[in-house]
Amino acid sequence: MEIKLLGPMEASESGISILPSAGKPRQILALLALNSGQIVTSAILAEELWRGRPPRMASTTLQTYILQLRRNIDRAQGRTQKRTAKDVLVTRHTGYQLLLPDDRVDAFQHEHLVAAGRQAAAGRDDEKASELFSAALKLWRGAPLVDVPTGTPLQLEVMRLEQHRMVAVELWIETELRLGRHQGLLGELAVLCAQQPLNESLQTSYMVALYRSGRQWQALTVYRTLCATLRRELQVQPCPRTQRIVRAITENRSDLDDFPGSMVGAVG
Repeated sequence: MEIKLLGPMEASESGISILPSAGKPRQILALLALNSGQIVTSAILAEELWRGRPPRMASTTLQTYILQLRRNIDRAQGRTQKRTAKDVLVTRHTGYQLLLPDDRVDAFQHEHLVAAGRQAAAGRDDEKASELFSAALKLWRGAPLVDVPTGTPLQLEVMRLEQHRMVAVELWIETELRLGRHQGLLGELAVLCAQQPLNESLQTSYMVALYRSGRQWQALTVYRTLCATLRRELQVQPCPRTQRIVRAITENRSDLDDFPGSMVGAVG
């Protein structure tokens, strides 16, 4: 079985789609996939489906949805598979458990690739790190679970996935900067910074990319805009790291060209 959550939801077994057409079974499958290998309690599933207002026959209704999912899996597997749907989507005392290896769920593939990229960056292999971060980002096909209704548990998962994606974006950009590929980042950074005006990491990376491309005045304009936005929205000043970078830009210091790692370090 393979499940994709980083965009419109996809679920297949033996190359055959097992994705339910109805919203609530999709919610169940998505929540189980995001917690693959762990038990998701019936209480959590009920909260996801009915937002604290379960129907009188909630337990029976939930069992019906699970049965629908198992039927889809069994139909796709056919009679050649040794494991049945009950071996994959398992009933436990307190709820249900989906038994899938991490490499069959794109959200977990993303996490593993980012972790490997961090390790490569820590070992100063920026070329490999960039490839790994890029591979992680290529798994994304759009907003996570964009075609799945979401209750509170799934909404929290979507927020977590989006945060993980942004961390991967920041890591990739800073790795590309260390590799001297600033000019190729300018267009993407312009869009990202417009979308996320409060993200200091992206804004400072954009400043560095502009400065290295001979556009010092534009880098300083980005900084002034950032200061105004932070003051207006959060009543704060840029962090010390950002201030160090803008001082280096103002002073035309060479360390932004020669030693980007010392000024632009990786996202923590």
